[in-house]
Amino acid sequence: GCVLVVSVIEQLAQWHNSTVKAAMERLCDYIPEKYNSLCLCTISFSIDREMNADVVCHSLRLCKQDPGQPLCHLYTPPKRKPFIFHLFHALAHAGPKCQIRSKSFMGFSSVCAFPLLANLCEKIKHVLRNKLPFEDFDGDKFSTFPTLRGYHWRGRDCNDKNTTVYPGRRPDNWDAKSDSNCNGIWGVDPKDGIPYEEKFCKGADSKGVVLLGDSAGAHFHIPPEWMTVTQMSAKSFANLPMAFSDELDWPQFSEFTGFLNSTIGGWTDSLYLRLRKRNRCNHRDLQNISQNGGSSGNLLSLIKSLARNQLLDNPAIVIYATIGNDVCNGERDTLAHMTTPKEMLSNVVQALRYLDSHLPNGSHVILTGLVDGRFLWDNLHDRYHPLGQLNKDVTYSQLYSFLDCLQVSPCSGWLTPNETLRNLTSERALQLSNVLKEIARSEKFANFDIFYMDFPLRQTAEEWRKMGGEAWQLIEPVDGFHPSQIAAALGTGITWQKALHEWPQVLGKENPFNDQIEAIFKDQGGH
Repeated sequence: GCVLVVSVIEQLAQWHNSTVKAAMERLCDYIPEKYNSLCLCTISFSIDREMNADVVCHSLRLCKQDPGQPLCHLYTPPKRKPFIFHLFHALAHAGPKCQIRSKSFMGFSSVCAFPLLANLCEKIKHVLRNKLPFEDFDGDKFSTFPTLRGYHWRGRDCNDKNTTVYPGRRPDNWDAKSDSNCNGIWGVDPKDGIPYEEKFCKGADSKGVVLLGDSAGAHFHIPPEWMTVTQMSAKSFANLPMAFSDELDWPQFSEFTGFLNSTIGGWTDSLYLRLRKRNRCNHRDLQNISQNGGSSGNLLSLIKSLARNQLLDNPAIVIYATIGNDVCNGERDTLAHMTTPKEMLSNVVQALRYLDSHLPNGSHVILTGLVDGRFLWDNLHDRYHPLGQLNKDVTYSQLYSFLDCLQVSPCSGWLTPNETLRNLTSERALQLSNVLKEIARSEKFANFDIFYMDFPLRQTAEEWRKMGGEAWQLIEPVDGFHPSQIAAALGTGITWQKALHEWPQVLGKENPFNDQIEAIFKDQGGH
């Protein structure tokens, strides 16, 4: 964290030809006022020309080298002096150069200590623990609030004071008097006295979309403008509060449950939007039950936040997609910490049994195979990271090595120059995908059928190249690990085409009344 912030401050000073102090003040001005406690304006220090961010952070005692551990650094060590000597030089002179005011360190290491952030921190802790909406007054697992696991993650509640009203349920008495399933279709047609829901949605094979996934499914994204000084302004950080309260995820733009126009580049296309277009009665019936770091193991607890009533609700299409974390970890002996095929089988079958006891009959489950993450190193390792674009001094290879040294790499097996290790990681990923494929072939459940599909990364790359794009643009630029907005949108089209041709029963039939539904909404001033 320190290396990131100091890098941005140093580059701001360079780009605007200002002092470090002026650059820090500029950064603090960019950050929304209620989050100013997070900025490092209370730390003042001077930097000589050879002190890069690594050296500064060690001199501030925010970075350290543990006994017996390598010295971790993002930047190439200074050429004029050996790095170790230079670092000790910085540490030895830290006294006069670094003046840290009383609460700045406390704020850096524990932002929740600040009064302005205490409430937010408590809310976030609650959300992280339960993976349920914080603002949910009736306890039906749906909310009228967007973030903190609210309607960015699940369809928006239309009555948060009534536990029997929520997206995805079958209509109560055809919603003649009120909208019990929040799809916006209710009331009675004055021409013939037939409820609109009965007229337009009866027999329409309505169904929702549920994702059980990881950070890729939640759509993890750190805006590159947060650390690219040539693009940085106050506007760059306007989305900071929303991003933090959504765990740096953007499910509202994601591949399976996205429903808003993307504001982070690319465009939004999702399985939910396509199902909604196919059948307008599916409006708001979505749940993104994903978490950063999600794997087949911890999904067993996450799945309990599913909101589906077997007796009252419509069937659902459930996508099970933990595409990397069963082989990805930041451990030095990464192979020893990967999920084994036997563990994968046990975890997934347990999850499916839970779904069978909660999903309405007629549901469908799609198991998605793991990604071949060699794509990451092959397309990014020699490119410059956003932090390195100004001075051409930080490649993704350097970033990966830095994170691996700190033992916080999102995937030591793939984000490494060790080709043998990358291949072994992909080999394990293929083994786990084959487990999923075999489950889909052999396991049978009472309330749903099961399908398998490979994660369509290669097909996505081919499609993007045909459109004139380059493969590296399919990867998130800041973390160098997750699928980008473009990849998510293109992946939706590939998944949809496969379903249309191979599993048409999953998607259901097209509702012939869609145009009439939209026309009535328009006439009544709705949208």
